Amino acid sequence: MKITLLTVGKTTNNHIIALQNDYQDRLKHYVPYELVVVPELKNIKNISIPEQQEREADLILKQLDNSDEVILLDEKGKEFSSVGFSEFLSKKMLASHKRMVFVVGGPYGFSERVYARANGKISLSAMTFSHQMIRVIFVEQLYRAFTILKGESYHHQ
Repeated sequence: MKITLLTVGKTTNNHIIALQNDYQDRLKHYVPYELVVVPELKNIKNISIPEQQEREADLILKQLDNSDEVILLDEKGKEFSSVGFSEFLSKKMLASHKRMVFVVGGPYGFSERVYARANGKISLSAMTFSHQMIRVIFVEQLYRAFTILKGESYHHQ
């Protein structure tokens, strides 16, 4: 199975990019992984929040195949411990999906169309993080989950 992180808008902070790249490089030893970035909307001053969500939905949904397992990173999603997340991934990897896509939405979250397409929602914390930071946090947790599954010493209990 391939894992994709689909995000709205690019990361602009070089420190965050370096951290993200470090964990992405580590992760490639365990699973095929890709980062897909859809462009953030331009000239949004006069666009309502629901309209922004709908336009972002068009960009997100265009990147998804019918066979994808789609998991939204959403504040209302299920929270896992790192070990629990590794168990979740292990079960998903046994399913017949060719690709699991984790989605980070734009600043106002997802439209109802994206929620309707999703197979699940995960929350990485009850706290709110910037969309740039959440990418690093997620890819680190993904890497951590695979080291747990392999019994490696990265994660300490």
